[in-house]
Amino acid sequence: MQHVLRDGTNVDVRYLTREDLPVIMQLQDIVIEELIDKDSLEPLSREEFLTILSDDKLMIGVFDQQILIGFRAFLNPINDEEGLGKDIGLLESDYPRIVYSEISNVHPDYRGNGLQTFMGKTWMDSLDRRDFRYILATVAPFNIASLKDKFALGMKIYRLKNKYGDKLRYIFCKDLQANNNQIKEITTIEMGDIQKQQQYLNDGYVGLKMMQVKDTWHVEYVKYE
Repeated sequence: MQHVLRDGTNVDVRYLTREDLPVIMQLQDIVIEELIDKDSLEPLSREEFLTILSDDKLMIGVFDQQILIGFRAFLNPINDEEGLGKDIGLLESDYPRIVYSEISNVHPDYRGNGLQTFMGKTWMDSLDRRDFRYILATVAPFNIASLKDKFALGMKIYRLKNKYGDKLRYIFCKDLQANNNQIKEITTIEMGDIQKQQQYLNDGYVGLKMMQVKDTWHVEYVKYE
């Protein structure tokens, strides 16, 4: 499959395999080196990548002239190992139908092309919805690029809590079988007001989108009928 970048460059898109592991690790190192806030990304180990790559079609990559410039990895955690399903109230019987959106990296030189969201949409379009229903992910507050990506993919915030030790994370979910229920209540909360967001989430609200008001980021929370 091919894709065209904003400057007209044609790039190749394909599923990744174990043979791609060296360039995957190399790109992850480049991305981490460029990060100002190292805690905003939870990198994967060589062993974790190998686990993902052991299943067909769980990792997608973009290549420019055979050089990996972006990848996105998903994982089917049979037992909800990270507890994301449990965090948002899914039942154990739902766990086999969960997919984690694990990590996405784009080379700094190719940012601004929407590759992170493009890879996510491309992968989701190929997903067999008879086997999977829930796509889950975690994102740090104020990781604006990743937050925009999750909302663009139709994911919603269901929880805001510490994960991976003491790292604060939004827990996102996209229910592929969700009905379009009527919204009955809407409120907007500053992203930095952690306690208030947690209170509304505990009261059944979900985060639907984000917006910037002057220099402050806000999240719009809604409650459905």
